[in-house]
Amino acid sequence: MNKEEIKAYLKHRDPMLLVETVRLENEKDAEGKDRLVAYGTYKVRGDEFFLQGHFPDYPVVPGVILCEMMAQSCALLLGEEIKTKLTFYTGIDQVRFKGQVRPGDVVETKSYIYDRRKSLIFVKAQASVAGKICCKGDLSFALM
Repeated sequence: MNKEEIKAYLKHRDPMLLVETVRLENEKDAEGKDRLVAYGTYKVRGDEFFLQGHFPDYPVVPGVILCEMMAQSCALLLGEEIKTKLTFYTGIDQVRFKGQVRPGDVVETKSYIYDRRKSLIFVKAQASVAGKICCKGDLSFALM
């Protein structure tokens, strides 16, 4: 999906739409079960609002923005269901930041749903740059 196709599903708009492409693939988990995985991308241009003050002489993408990038790409795992609902974070757990993301970097996200309880969705996600993980953790959100 490109950015315009993504907008048909997500309610986010610029400057908070933080995913440019998403690809959904079926993969096998460690136990051999099928699961749907979302792969997203976002190129950090350098003029984003969140870089203006973080930090003026050494711009680095804030960790919370990396979490938002991961969350937006994984929301597309819900397909048609997401078109009529909003998503709200209910938790950000076991998140680790392992590298910096700077202007010019392409952030690649990978996420999958590992549990669901009615309107609560639980996701494992990671973000990487050039194959190196820079952020990973468990995210949860509610559909409203």
